[in-house]
Amino acid sequence: MRTITVADLADLSVGATLLGTGGGGDPYIGSLMTEAAISRFGPVTLIDVDELPDEGLVIPAAMMGAPTVMVEKIPNGREIQTAVSALERTLNQKAIAIMTIEAGGINSMIPLAVAAELGLPVIDGDSMGRAFPELQMTSFHVHGIRATPMALVDEKGNHLIIDAIDNPWTERLARTATVAVGGAAIIALYPMTGRQAKMTMVRGTMGKAMELGRLLRDTRLSVTEIGEKLSGDHGALELFSGKVVDVERHSGDGFARGTLSCSGLGAYDGSVLRIEFQNENLIALRDGIVVATVPDLICVLDRETLMPITTEGLTYGQRVTVYAFPCDPVWNTPKGMETVGPRYFGYQVDYTPLQR
Repeated sequence: MRTITVADLADLSVGATLLGTGGGGDPYIGSLMTEAAISRFGPVTLIDVDELPDEGLVIPAAMMGAPTVMVEKIPNGREIQTAVSALERTLNQKAIAIMTIEAGGINSMIPLAVAAELGLPVIDGDSMGRAFPELQMTSFHVHGIRATPMALVDEKGNHLIIDAIDNPWTERLARTATVAVGGAAIIALYPMTGRQAKMTMVRGTMGKAMELGRLLRDTRLSVTEIGEKLSGDHGALELFSGKVVDVERHSGDGFARGTLSCSGLGAYDGSVLRIEFQNENLIALRDGIVVATVPDLICVLDRETLMPITTEGLTYGQRVTVYAFPCDPVWNTPKGMETVGPRYFGYQVDYTPLQR
């Protein structure tokens, strides 16, 4: 058990954005929302899932939609509490803890903001160990937990409860509603007991994000030293370093989709890297050869500072370094690969673990 204060948010934001693999929402907006909540209501308690009682309601909360939309469609700050409260009323039960669904700039912050306001602890973990674009892409789904009932709220005050026949249908219905309210919404879903959380979640994600954030923000270390620590301590593999020469990006059907193209610099001079994304980076090809795919993490960082760059933040001319990190073991299972493997996204390749 530890407390998260305003002073911790910069490290958490940077580390969670790295784990978000390009998705998970704008870290700046998320940090502002959480800073305001903690300043008003006090620090948030971060607990290990084993500290929870087996009974009692755990509610994950998140932002859903296209990250590019969130840049202009700013939350009003009340959606999170409204979504959690709506789910509590539906279940006729009060939550004992809040959880994040995924790592990401805003989606690692939303649980902290609502937890501060409601005086609840946040569990150190999530359901992905990274970010994925669809609601069924969770360790909860892999272990058979239902995503519904689910609450969806927008900044105008609209809110609805979804009760679907299965998790893929939850994704379809919620995505349609998200598009209807403007492409982004706040959600509370996968209600579960403490016992279920212990059995199904990816542990330690918040702590890992803060550790990574401290490393990336450590001004005493050179970029080379930070890169060595990413590799030695966190299993990172450098895929490429170069200049962004093209970003093709469009928002539609509740996602931000596109392709990033980079020309090589230094040791990669003469090579070209292409990354395709759907909110998150999905596949990386160097000179036409696949070098990394989901569910492993493909992360684009600023070449000079090693600050992570989200897919909506990519622009022509940026100098970037691309790293890949190994995924959580939950995805290296038949059900995990069926849910988030490259073939699910339409790529006719089999997943191959990173070759270090």
